[in-house]
Amino acid sequence: MKIINVYILVGTILITFLAFKQSEEIKINTPHSALRTPNLNVSDSLTIDSETGLINDANLMMVKAQCTACHNTQLIQQHRFTREGWKDKIRWMQKNHKLWDLGESEKVVLDYLEKYYSPKMASQQKLNRRELLKNLQWYKLENR
Repeated sequence: MKIINVYILVGTILITFLAFKQSEEIKINTPHSALRTPNLNVSDSLTIDSETGLINDANLMMVKAQCTACHNTQLIQQHRFTREGWKDKIRWMQKNHKLWDLGESEKVVLDYLEKYYSPKMASQQKLNRRELLKNLQWYKLENR
């Protein structure tokens, strides 16, 4: 059992390192103007990662490394917190579930969660919701 825990820890550290290194390479090799995203309709421009169900982004690997070691990504998808709310949730997991210190990767994770899983984004995203029904015609049910 201890060997499995060591493998999980080493794997998590390796994935975190590679994701952080990749995000740094993107920042270094990409012109500053290209890092800004234009104002697009979010629901028309996003793609979903087939493995996790989370929204694809340059920082997704870091989120996968930090979050999926302990829980399913559906736990992320079902919540909409502000940046402060996500930070409080991380602190709660650190206090109650022995989540490790995220270090420098915490900012990357919070940036991702705030960008895609915040209350303000919920109204712009139509990924998990059907279109609202329009022109409903209600009728009274008859007793049979």
